[in-house]
Amino acid sequence: MGIQDMIEGKRQWRAHMARVKALPPDYEIVYKEIQRYFFKVGPVGLDDGTLLSGILDFFEQGAATGKGVLELIGDDVAAFCDDLVKDSPTYADLFQESIAGESGEAGN
Repeated sequence: MGIQDMIEGKRQWRAHMARVKALPPDYEIVYKEIQRYFFKVGPVGLDDGTLLSGILDFFEQGAATGKGVLELIGDDVAAFCDDLVKDSPTYADLFQESIAGESGEAGN
């Protein structure tokens, strides 16, 4: 990754976060919780930006129609996140596999 790619990525991230800040306060709070959740245990490949951008698009549409954020996603933010990535490998999955692989090697 060259310096130009890094600059472009940073520019895109700032534009993305400006869109987040333009959301109603309840949407912004929930979006940041989702983002934090995905950064901790999120899917491998989160860095392509499509998941978070898709959520942001979804939130912008919900806000435009006057719906509350919890009307869109339900009361359990973690369950909403888990459902989004249920068929995708996560860093937690990779960690569990590495532990299982290490314990399997120890028994050989």
